[in-house]
Amino acid sequence: MDRRSIVLVEDNPDDQFLAVRALSGIVNKTAIHVLHDGQEALDCLLGSDSGPPTIDLDSIAVILLDIKLPKINGLEVLKALRSSTNTRWIPVVMITSTDEPHELADAYRFGASSYLTKPIDYGEFKERMEVLANYWLNVNSLPSVESGECHE
Repeated sequence: MDRRSIVLVEDNPDDQFLAVRALSGIVNKTAIHVLHDGQEALDCLLGSDSGPPTIDLDSIAVILLDIKLPKINGLEVLKALRSSTNTRWIPVVMITSTDEPHELADAYRFGASSYLTKPIDYGEFKERMEVLANYWLNVNSLPSVESGECHE
């Protein structure tokens, strides 16, 4: 399966717009799934009472997860993703606008693949997002859920 989608979990509309704009140079806009809060992320990625996951897990190259989210914060989402055999292998990059040492430590302790502080300058932000997307989409390799490679 060709992993060409990115899941962006971000509640700030301005940050959503800037991230999608920056990522659109690397990946088709239709392959960027924008989720608005932690609960929506868990429902779409793990499923909910109303049904199974709504995003094909085998299509995901990386999840870009904001730490400060409404309903369920990004660190709690990360812990839930890492506790599921279906999602524990998907790369998760934590993204934040603050530089809190305890959040950095917690992100890695809970299983983050990477941690990015959003720069204020759009040019620098765009450059970081392009490097990040290029790595996870074109350099990194992941196993397939369907093949059973990810199950213990």
